[in-house]
Amino acid sequence: MSTRWGMTVPLSGVPLAEHATVYATLADAGFTDVWSSEVAGSDAFTPLTLAAAWEPRLRLGTAIAPVFTRGPGLLAMSAAALAEAAPGRFQLGIGASSPVVVGDWNAVDFDEPFARSRDVLRFLRAALAGDLVDGEFETFAVRRFRLERPIATPPPIMLAALRPGMLRLAAAEADGVILNWLAARDVPTVLAETRDAGPGFEVAARIFVCPTSDVAHARRAARRLIAAYLTVPAYAAFHRWLGREPALGQMWDRWAAGDRKGALAAIPDAVVDELVVHGTPDECRAKVQAYADAGVTVPVMALIGTPEGDPSLDLLRQLGR
Repeated sequence: MSTRWGMTVPLSGVPLAEHATVYATLADAGFTDVWSSEVAGSDAFTPLTLAAAWEPRLRLGTAIAPVFTRGPGLLAMSAAALAEAAPGRFQLGIGASSPVVVGDWNAVDFDEPFARSRDVLRFLRAALAGDLVDGEFETFAVRRFRLERPIATPPPIMLAALRPGMLRLAAAEADGVILNWLAARDVPTVLAETRDAGPGFEVAARIFVCPTSDVAHARRAARRLIAAYLTVPAYAAFHRWLGREPALGQMWDRWAAGDRKGALAAIPDAVVDELVVHGTPDECRAKVQAYADAGVTVPVMALIGTPEGDPSLDLLRQLGR
């Protein structure tokens, strides 16, 4: 069994101010990690800052802080502050994000995502080590930046990656990789591209989980998510690389034609059941464990709403180890 067991926070329907009980329940239930996301809800750092103060048993990770939406210096400061607040418990996950998040919502050009991710990774490696950074990167320039509050132990830096180029960059220059939207059987294919990583290389994966026995509800919710995410060009290319063109081709064609309802209907049940975990809490735990068995060192659940409503503390206990 994986020694790590993660949950995505904050939980839907629970105000941030009331998460102290959530964090304590997660730790009591055997969860070792809480990981944030950053799309259009909470930012990546605030929920983890609360967890750092309220629950010292938990490790913390961002999955992910986009490399475009903050300047390099601000991203380094945010990471350093959280690493100072939770010494030895924080991992900084960064990634390119998407054209919608970066361009449409944050008014930043989504140009050269691979190069920008590489350059921010290299900048952060130097800045978080306390070095003076002064020079040109391919995608930006930094003039005489040094953290005023250097940290004794810089946090590990993990890179979100889908396809071979970014996966190999993570293996070569990061301390770990963050995976998303893949089936347990896809993990060996993906990790083959990180075979040259050094010892201690972490593999985190966000796994969408709908803990309900109502299969129809779970598949409806999953189809909406799959259509929203897997029509994004980077994710579409990822699943073509994984060999899902025959299964998802009709969805992509109908989505491109503006037929949203038809696109949802075109997603096969088999794909839904592979990419989104659902079932009883016991069944969900076993399916998440399959990712760990395949090579994921930090499986991180992301809960999807069930017919019963927002997740309860009792449900968190049942999903823990």
